Amino acid sequence: MTFLAIDVGNTRLKWALHSAPLPGSAVLAHGVEFLENIEGIAERSWSSLPAPDVMLGCIVAGEAVKRRVQQEMELWDVDPNWVVASTQEAGVTNGYDHPTRLGPDRWVAMIGARHRMLAKGPAQPMVVVMVGTAVTVEAMDASGRFLGGLILPGHGIMLRALETGTAGLHVPTGEVREFPTNTSDALTSGGTFAIAGAVDCMVQHVRRHCGAEPVCMMTGGAGWKMAPNMSARFELVESLIFDGLLVIAQQRYANSA
Repeated sequence: MTFLAIDVGNTRLKWALHSAPLPGSAVLAHGVEFLENIEGIAERSWSSLPAPDVMLGCIVAGEAVKRRVQQEMELWDVDPNWVVASTQEAGVTNGYDHPTRLGPDRWVAMIGARHRMLAKGPAQPMVVVMVGTAVTVEAMDASGRFLGGLILPGHGIMLRALETGTAGLHVPTGEVREFPTNTSDALTSGGTFAIAGAVDCMVQHVRRHCGAEPVCMMTGGAGWKMAPNMSARFELVESLIFDGLLVIAQQRYANSA
């Protein structure tokens, strides 16, 4: 039973065809497209793929983008299925005030992170960070209950806001420095340390609330930029979204096959 996983963020669509809806299954093919290039993906990247048996996706880009993706999927006879956060799934309990309003990317990433942690050792509290267009910082206790999380702008949004609202500042290509001595480095370092500070606050909150040191994982396209500047120890994971989709798919499809 082949499985197609799709992750549609605010900027890019990532996809992977797996040999089975199981964590650790072989990746048969994969790719990335910017959202403005979705049209025609069926004739390009997907044209030579075998038809997947099942599909599960995570999308935060809105209904219009979802319709465009589903139109491209019409070359196969496969139902489009998209994750919506629920009160409980795959060992994670949703503590959001309105569970279904939690972003599906945040929900799926937490499921992927918890599964990854349990595959290596005992259950512990967790802090899960995604660094992309936006940054999310999630907290879970050792039982898998989502305690709450932070949302803040990513590097690009911060810099564009400063460029728009401050005379004389332009989006730079700077370096992260402890003591920046030029405007480009000052802007880049400020955004990086703002994100790092928010993450450090959440690590402290989890440590106090749970009485234990949390396992910390970071993912997202810009995660590699943040990892060297974190005070807590973080495991950098290429894609917790795909990890989570595989865990959910195992629960929904493989176990019932």
